[in-house]
Amino acid sequence: MITKRLGLLLLGGLFLSGCSQEEPAQSFAGLGSQVEGFAQVRADTRLAFPQDFGQHPDYRIEWWYITANLTDSEGEVIGLQWTLFRQAIAPAPERRGWTNQHLWLGHAGITRSDQHYAAETYARGGIGQAGVDTSALKAWIDDWQLHSTSGDLSQFTLSAKGENFSYTLALSTEADPVLQGDQGFSLKSQAGQASHYFSQPFYQAEGLVQIDDQTHAVSGQAWMDREWSSQPLAADQQGWDWFSMHLDSGDKLMLFRLRHADGEHYYSGTWISAAGTPQPLKPEQIRMTPRKSHAVAGRHLPIQWQLEIPHLGIELETQAINPNAWMDTGIPYWEGPIRIGGSHSGVGYLEMTGY
Repeated sequence: MITKRLGLLLLGGLFLSGCSQEEPAQSFAGLGSQVEGFAQVRADTRLAFPQDFGQHPDYRIEWWYITANLTDSEGEVIGLQWTLFRQAIAPAPERRGWTNQHLWLGHAGITRSDQHYAAETYARGGIGQAGVDTSALKAWIDDWQLHSTSGDLSQFTLSAKGENFSYTLALSTEADPVLQGDQGFSLKSQAGQASHYFSQPFYQAEGLVQIDDQTHAVSGQAWMDREWSSQPLAADQQGWDWFSMHLDSGDKLMLFRLRHADGEHYYSGTWISAAGTPQPLKPEQIRMTPRKSHAVAGRHLPIQWQLEIPHLGIELETQAINPNAWMDTGIPYWEGPIRIGGSHSGVGYLEMTGY
């Protein structure tokens, strides 16, 4: 047990290089650092499915990320998060066993209006403790799993557990994945930092959530993001504010703001019709305005926002379901469900990093 704990501390230190709780503005989690020898994101790369669900070990970092906006049988709102990160500490070729240079990190969270629980786990690549199997379309770390039950991206089971919670969900959709940005090439700065990025925002979800020894049957909507890069942030970008939104019209909306130290932030997003057709948004077409802040974990974070896309007639007001949805993990950030009003109503998720 001592050896395992020491190993996790070492892994945590590697994940945290370039980032500390005292200095959150150092290009969040080191994602703006220059790294030689890794593959670079290219605008002419074409994504393929289901192959690109699998890992891309030539790139420095990637993640499998799912949020779900759920209600239980009594109508209570429950938000759910599941994330698997892979980070390489040295370029390819990939080494075997304990010499493997890939580190894995899992985050899971459950949020209600008056509760928020988070869990975190680390693993080393090359020994079977974590990974992604493209042939089986399975991503896992320890006993947390995201596993296709259909052989493609249309149906998955999702599970995780923490000290005070656990969940198992079935996800299903008939929609095709959505390519973010320019055919999956998602710019993150005017200087050219970018990622390969696709989403599946049309999952219907149902399953069981256990919180404090009480089991809830839940159903709702879920959103999966897949993203990989070698340098997704510019050196002066402090973090991001990212929204995924399920509108009652059936349309979907993704928006993010990457915060620069000089206040000249970078904006991007995608309007996705109910039929699944994406419309990329240019930075100048997006307005994201914080309206009200809340003190949590010694930080002040905006938990109410005004979001506008004037040329589409979109004027939204968002409100955090639980302002205290702080992920008190090794790399801390805010993550939680939101409600949406204004020109459209709906639900969604907000992630804020680097505060």
